[in-house]
This record gives sequence, C-alpha cells and structure tokens, in this order.
Amino acid sequence: MRTFFPSDSCKESQLNGFNPQSWLQVERGKLSKLSSHNSSSSSIESFIKVPEPRILPNYKPVDYVEVLAQIHEELELCPLQERSSLYLLQFQVFRGLGEAKLMRRSLRKAWQKASTVHEKLVFGAWLKYEKQGEELIADLLINCDKCLQEFGPIDIASHLQTDINAADSHETVSMSGDQVLRNVVFRIHEEKIECDRQKFAALSAPFSAMLNGSFMESLCEDIDLSENNISPSGLRIISDFSVTGSLNEVTPNLLLEILIFANKFCCERLKDACDRKLASLVASREDAVELMGYAIEENSPVLAVSCLQVFLGELPDCLDDERVVEIFSHANRQHRSIMVGLASFSLYCLLSEVAMNLDPRSDKTVCFLERLLESAETDRQRLLAFHQLGCVRLLRKEYEEAEHLFEAAVNAGHIYSIAGLARLGYIKGHKLWAYEKLNSVISSVTPLGWMYQERSLYCEGDKRWEDLEKATALDPTLSYPYMYRASSLMTKQNVEAALAEINRILGFKLALECLELRFCFFLALEDYQAALCDVQAILTLSPDYRMFEGRVAASQLHMLVREHIDNWTIADCWLQLYDRWSSVDDIGSLSVIYQMLESDAPKGVLYFRQSLLLLRLNCPEAAMRSLQLARQHASSDHERLVYEGWILYDTSHCEEGLRKAEESIQMKRSFEAFFLKAYALADSSQDSSCSSTVVSLLEDALKCPSDRLRKGQALNNLGSVYVDCGQLDLAADCYSNALKIRHTRAHQGLARVHFLKNNKTTAYEEMTKLIKKARNNASAYEKRSEYCDRELTRADLEMVTQLDPLRVYPYRYRAAVLMDSHKENEAIAELSRAIAFKADLHLLHLRAAFHEHTGDVLGALRDCRAALSVDPNDQEMLELHSRVYSHEP
Repeated sequence: MRTFFPSDSCKESQLNGFNPQSWLQVERGKLSKLSSHNSSSSSIESFIKVPEPRILPNYKPVDYVEVLAQIHEELELCPLQERSSLYLLQFQVFRGLGEAKLMRRSLRKAWQKASTVHEKLVFGAWLKYEKQGEELIADLLINCDKCLQEFGPIDIASHLQTDINAADSHETVSMSGDQVLRNVVFRIHEEKIECDRQKFAALSAPFSAMLNGSFMESLCEDIDLSENNISPSGLRIISDFSVTGSLNEVTPNLLLEILIFANKFCCERLKDACDRKLASLVASREDAVELMGYAIEENSPVLAVSCLQVFLGELPDCLDDERVVEIFSHANRQHRSIMVGLASFSLYCLLSEVAMNLDPRSDKTVCFLERLLESAETDRQRLLAFHQLGCVRLLRKEYEEAEHLFEAAVNAGHIYSIAGLARLGYIKGHKLWAYEKLNSVISSVTPLGWMYQERSLYCEGDKRWEDLEKATALDPTLSYPYMYRASSLMTKQNVEAALAEINRILGFKLALECLELRFCFFLALEDYQAALCDVQAILTLSPDYRMFEGRVAASQLHMLVREHIDNWTIADCWLQLYDRWSSVDDIGSLSVIYQMLESDAPKGVLYFRQSLLLLRLNCPEAAMRSLQLARQHASSDHERLVYEGWILYDTSHCEEGLRKAEESIQMKRSFEAFFLKAYALADSSQDSSCSSTVVSLLEDALKCPSDRLRKGQALNNLGSVYVDCGQLDLAADCYSNALKIRHTRAHQGLARVHFLKNNKTTAYEEMTKLIKKARNNASAYEKRSEYCDRELTRADLEMVTQLDPLRVYPYRYRAAVLMDSHKENEAIAELSRAIAFKADLHLLHLRAAFHEHTGDVLGALRDCRAALSVDPNDQEMLELHSRVYSHEP
C-alpha cells in the first residue's frame, strides 16, 4: 500500500539532524573538509541522527491471530450484508502487519461480497486506487481480446430500485353531492396550463387531497401555482408526465426545477424519474460538483451516487478540488445516507487513507477522519477511527486533542494507542510516566516488539540497548532498533560493527530509511563509491525520495556524490554488473544498472534487468514500474512484445503472456522471447509431457545471441527441467556450463544433482561454494541444511534465521524436531515466535496441528481460522479445519 506517515519526534531539538546545506555547497574536490569533523563523535552523531519511530495509523491488535480467527468465524455466521465490513476489518489487520498482498486480497473480497451498490462502488474505487500505474495491463488485455473492466463505471440506476408504487397509489376522493371536474387549469402568473385533474391528483397524496378532497381547490377549475417556484414550461412537462408516466427530452435546468417541485409535493414517481434522468447526465467532475448539492438537498439517491461515482473514479486527483473536499467534509449523517447508504464508514476509510497519503497533516485529512469517527458503528471501527485521528492530531502538534483520542482508542481496546499516549507524555516532560506506561503494558499482556521499542525511547544507556535487543528478538522486522544500534556504534567510531548492524536488516528488508542511514555512514567515512551505490539503489526504488527528513531530494545528493567518483565507461559498467550479479550482490547490481541508464546504452534491456533484480529483492511494485519502462524504451517491436509478455505473466495472465512470446518469435527468433515462452509454459502447465517442449525452447534460446548473465540463467533453468525429468547427467552438464560463465546460483542445482545421486557430502560441499561466493546467502544456508546431519542442519538453519528471520522453514524445522522430542510447549513456542510478526499459512497450519495433537481444540480452531484468513482456498487447511471443527466442545 502507499501510506506515508512522516515521523514526529518527541522533542523538537531531537529532530534537528544534520543540515545538508553545507554539503550541497561543497565543490568538487573540497568535500574532504568534512574529514576534519570526523574525529568528533558529536559531529558524526549530528550527521547520522536517527529519527524516532513513527506512531503508525494502523490497527495493531495485541493478538492478531485471535482477531483474524474472530473475523473468520463472524464471516461464517453473519448476514450477507455484513460481509464487506468484516473484510474491511480484515484488511486493516493485514495493513497493521504490512502484508500488502493479503491487504489487496481482502479488499477484493470486500468488493466481491458487496451487498449494495454503495459498497460495490467504494471498494471498486479503492481497488482502482491501489492499482494506480497498472492501466497498461488493462490495455494489453484488451489487445489480447480479454476485456478487463472489473472496476469500470456501474449502472447506478439499475442497482437502485425505488419502491414507488405504494407511495403513488392514491384513491380518488370526491366531495359528496358534487361532480368531480375532469380537468383543472393551473395558472402561473399570466399563463394557464390545462391538466387532467385525476392524472395530476395521482402524482401524490398532497395533490390528491387538494384536487379531490375537502380543500377549496377541489371545487375550482382554476388554481394559482405562481408562488411554488415552477415555470410554465416545467408544469407542462409535469402535466405530460402525469399522463404518460415518462420524461422525454428535458433540459437539465428544467429537470432540477421539476425535481425540487416533485420533492416539495411528495410526487415520488416524478421525483424518481427526475432523479434517474439527472443521474444519466452526470459525465464529469463539474457536473457532479454542480448536481451533488441538489441530490442531497432533494434526497435524490440515484443522482447522489452517480456524482459520488465520478468523484471516486478520479481519486486521488479530485481531492485537490476544494469543492469536492467540501462536499465530503461537510456531509452530515443524513447527507451521507443519501450519498453512500450504509457504506459511510467504508467511504471515509478510503477517503482518509487517500488524504493521509497526500498530506497527513492537512485539514481535509482531519475532516475525513472526523466523518469516519461519526460513521463508526462498532467498537472495532471506533478504535480505528480514534487511533488514526489521534495520529494525525499528534503530527499537527494538537496534543490535547490527540491525547483524548488515544485514550478513547485505548478504552475501546486498542493497546497500541498507548504508544501515542506515552509519546505525548514525553513531549510534556513526563519521561518516567511514559516509561511506566509501557512497562505496565509489557507486564499485562504477551509482549510484542513494538512495546520494547517504544519503551526504549524513555530510558538511556544499557537499558535502552537491552530494550531494543528485546524488540528485535520479538519482531526482527522493526527498522528502528537496527538503525539506533548502528548509529550508536558509529558515534563510538566502531565502524565495522556499525556497518554490520545496518547490513543485518538490509540483508532481508530493503528499507529506504536503512539505505539512507548507510549512505550517511559512507559519506562520513568519505567512501563515495559505496555512498553512490546506496543512493542509486534508493533512487531505483523511489525516484522522488527525499533524504534528511525530507529536506533534500536524493537526486540532488546523487548528483553531488557523482562529482567525486570517476566515471565508468559502458564496458566498465558491464564488467561491474557481471561481477556483482555473479556474487549475488543485488543492491550493487541495481546501482550499476542505474548508472548505465544515465548513459546512451539501450535502455529497454537495462530496465528489464532492473525489474529482475527488484523481484529478487521482493519489491514487486518497483519491479513492475521498471518492466513498464522497459516496454516504453524497447528498441524494436519484437523486444516490446517480450516485455509485454512479462508484464502479463507477472500479473497472473499467463496465457496472454505466452501469446505475446509467440508473436515476438514470429517477428524474430530471440533469446528473451524463447526464454519467456519456456518460463511461462513450465510454470503454467502441470502436464509432464510439456517438459520436452520447454527443453526445446530453452535450447532455442541458447542458440540466440545474448550476454552470459542471461545465458547462465537459461542453462540453470534447463538443468532444473532435466532434474525434474530424471536426466541427472544432462542436468549436471547444464549446471557445470552455467558455472563456467559464473552463474553462481547453479551451485544449488548441481548440489541437488549430487544429492539425487546419493552423494550427500558432495552436495554439501557444492552449497558451501555458493555460500562463500554469494553476498546474499540465507537461501544457500537453508538449502545446504538439507545435505547434512541434524547438528549441522540446526546450525545452518540458525544462521538462516540470523540472516533472514522472515524465512519460515527454519522455524518449522526446529518446531518439528522439538515435537518429535515430545517437547510440545517448546515446539509451539518456536512457531509462535515467528507468527508474532509474520502471518504465514504454513506456520499457522503447523501450530494448529500441534494444538490438535495436544488436545487444545480451541487453540487449533483459532489457528485454522486465522490460516484460512491468509489463504481461504488451501485444501489441507480446509481439511484440518473441518476435522478440528467437528471436535469443538
């Protein structure tokens, strides 16, 4: 997701980090002036100041597994109309965990299960907003004769059916002793309009009473309507409608006039016809802005929702329009009911998220969150609204309001909001109180990493260090503890330890703030080549990134660092890329490609390589951006088709991706086209007979011109196919040939061949070679653990957890070993250690099985439900859930 929440320090003085203006003014060759300051630890400290961790505007329950299980249970039992709201809550839980894929899936489920057009509209707009930048995919699918209009305009009128028959069923009441007149003449100033009395009376109860009841007008042939804000033209149209029941071609102004008249005199059929006719005319934001006021004032739901659809379809741009913001900001409960039915909370969840992404400190963000709070109907909705508004008030330095909001969130059950209260207490000078506040939380619940991280802010020295170590042990994904420890070590001039500490997290989490800190380290050390590498990686991930707490564009610093580095030729760059790619230095490879893109080298192939690296680094959004740039800069049609094929394949449109590969091959036989077709075919087909086709395609690819980096990958893939087919000698040849051109990952394939040939020792040695060569080698340790005895396996898997704590296999292995040793509690604790910070299906599945084994049916059922929240379609999990559910007490 895109939520950006800038940090706000406890103390203003602590926000004043290094001012880069002196750096920006340094001329080439004079940057060494900084070296005289490096002897001073205080100068280094100001240069590498680490901002305090943000209070995130997220729902972060103490036990997210329990909450997910509750949501899953409620989804099984609740009425259909409540499902979308529950999926929205599930989305908020996954957002608190940072699980982007699961967040989007929950939003999609909310959209799919929408029971009203209002929910369908809100969640469809939300998904469209999340898919910004993916418009090309829809265009490509249309070109492949596969129309993708999931989140296109909805026919609002067909979804909002109004029951108006009962309202307009009015009996004719005649005065006793008098003959009811057939026609009636309405006067509007000097003009007279003759109408059918009974048809006109049937428009509404008021007209029926006027024309047929005990009112004086029932005996009149001539009635004056001059004071009722209706024109002669409008009344003639109303008269025609009373006879025909339909509105023909009517100008918008007349429709509005008639709508107001119809609402005033309770003419429901006429009002509904005007409502729908006006709704059909809403074609632009200008139309929607002009008509939304009338829709709300006259209670016209079809028109209101049609206007809303235009606004939501233009997110986020429409929130730059003050007229649109005013409509949303000033809508009271009745207005919201007309505009969005019962989906008010969902609407303002969306609007507040978009507004926070644009500027969390803005007035419109506050207004939307206030409307969100007004729209909340459950405790869980209220605690989210209280907490988010508290975070925004804190950013705006509105401390009293923020305190009340955080207190309300805590009282509603959101323990994480205590972090906001503690931060406010510290701002007011109550440091000990803030420490004790966190202390009481830690002692009263199962502690989480963020609790120790927050408490560390309110103590010093060894106590702070100990708290941050505990925070990392409980949640290794938190960036701040690594950054603080690294900066502390750097100020003590323990350079090697400082770099090792920041590299720990960068080894498994490519966090921009951590790259920025390491960049600062290298600047302080005057290692400009390494600094350049990091700033180029930052710009690859986020071209508009700003450093030093947003005060300086990273692109400016990049330009200045470049002044102190000798320029590489294109040949130099290719050699550097080859070396770094071979040593599995993905960040270094990204940096080299960034530098090459600044030259005159063909850019399509470079952006493509960039996308491959970003995928390896688990940066899918940045990878897709690079892939689209590759398509944009393709030097030929056949090259463009290949990149389009990868775009389609990476977005789960495999068949269309294959078609693009085939079109490219028809134009020109190329390595990348054959490689794409082989890759997609191998991944998509379960038929073993397709292996020979994949082999043939990869052999064709290897016959085409390409560089050794890509040919090494093709040989590696070919070896994998041969292994799957049982042709181990051919596989070994492929891996050996790949290693000859320094495709380092081929060691893993060759190790597998040795293992399948019952040569476990040689397999172990082969993986050891990969470990020694690869800079990022957590996966290599994990794979090597399969080729050794239990003690070495445990040692390798401990190393995996140390290098990349997000890899789940080591936790599962250790837990299984403990379970085999009848240490059930320790086994469950090992899994719980990882589950606390990672919502993983396999971890939850195994813990559920352990609970079942120990007779803890409720614990097993809870984990089953949480696991099915992560993947509702996992067959093994469904079977376990069914079995456990049958034993529920």
